[in-house]
Amino acid sequence: MKSVYGQFCPVAVASEIFAERWTPVILRELVLGSRRFNDIQRGVPKISRALLVKRLRELAGHGVLASVGGEYRLTEAGEELGQIVVQLGQWGQRWTAPVQRERLDARLLTWDMRRRFDVERLPERRVILRFDFRGVPSTHKAPRTYWFVMQRPDVDLCIIEPGFDVDLFIDADLAGLSRVWLGEIPIRQAIREGTVKLTGDRQIARDFPSWLLLITLAAVPRPDEQTQRRVA
Repeated sequence: MKSVYGQFCPVAVASEIFAERWTPVILRELVLGSRRFNDIQRGVPKISRALLVKRLRELAGHGVLASVGGEYRLTEAGEELGQIVVQLGQWGQRWTAPVQRERLDARLLTWDMRRRFDVERLPERRVILRFDFRGVPSTHKAPRTYWFVMQRPDVDLCIIEPGFDVDLFIDADLAGLSRVWLGEIPIRQAIREGTVKLTGDRQIARDFPSWLLLITLAAVPRPDEQTQRRVA
């Protein structure tokens, strides 16, 4: 590989692998459990298929991942690099302001959400949730309606109407639900304020807030929260 920085320093050499455009978020998907090509791309929806193929080949060439039986898996080196991805996410959760209108993406939000439902709390029967998003950026070309088909232990995300009766309709402001997802505001507060509106089966509407577990980084305190805890 041609050196980008022209330095033998391990930081520079490692950056030539890790700091390529899209590589950190591709690694994030692998850390979070995506294994197949299409699943990885759904978590990185703005990357072209050709570039994703290129990045995966590069990571495999560096010994960061291996392709086994049509699935991509992190190697020992990749698992260690994955720890850096987690630390980067913790830093971003603590010090940045992720929810800005031009960054919002309903595809990515729903794809991430599907991993974080408490399936043990779901009813025994199949449950269908329909999400309709408002406040979507004008440049957002992806669908604004998504369905979750939930039947323990599986949660499937659909962008085409799955053909089942909907149990709960969730009408949500995209920025507001993104803040809920990141742990910035409680979901019950968003419901009270109308940022998230629930209609349909009353029991499921009551139970829904307890199903959504939020992003794993939601537990990372921001500086103002740390200050408040010290004062308290």
